[in-house]
Amino acid sequence: MEEFVVDMNEVTEEGIKEAVRETQLIYRINNTMPLTEENSALIKELMEDRIGMGTRFTPPFNLVASQNLRIGNNVYIGGNFLGMCRGGITIEDNVMVAVNVSVLSNNHDLYNRNLLLCKPVTIKEGAWIGANATILPGVTIGRYAVVGAASVVTHDVADYEVVVGSPARPIKTLDGERFPPSKE
Repeated sequence: MEEFVVDMNEVTEEGIKEAVRETQLIYRINNTMPLTEENSALIKELMEDRIGMGTRFTPPFNLVASQNLRIGNNVYIGGNFLGMCRGGITIEDNVMVAVNVSVLSNNHDLYNRNLLLCKPVTIKEGAWIGANATILPGVTIGRYAVVGAASVVTHDVADYEVVVGSPARPIKTLDGERFPPSKE
């Protein structure tokens, strides 16, 4: 995966308007009764066709550059989710994301903080991300992998692998035969 750079000094008027729209819409979502038609309609307005059936966010949550977030079917995202989506975030079907999880697909250049260094993040089918975990730019979480609570994931996690700690390290591999077969 290629890193790309976004220069925040070159944000267009259209980009600023979109950021304001996104921020205000997320505020409305976070302050509307969850699991209601009104709340679902607001999430649909924000995510358009980039969210699958049966997927649910538990408010509050915060997203930046949500147009770069794609979420599959039957995904659960717990409260206080933070998605820094500038580099692109893909969450495949049947993923569980616990509370207070941060998924970051961009970071600032160490010398010029107006430059965002962006790398996509992918969370594959059936993965489970534990509470307070942080996933850093460029990481892929494998199919049915588990990220333990409070882990900081700095490198890819293999299919069926369980990782814990900061930085996250593998502690075991789950039996792949006990999970549904891949759709691929």
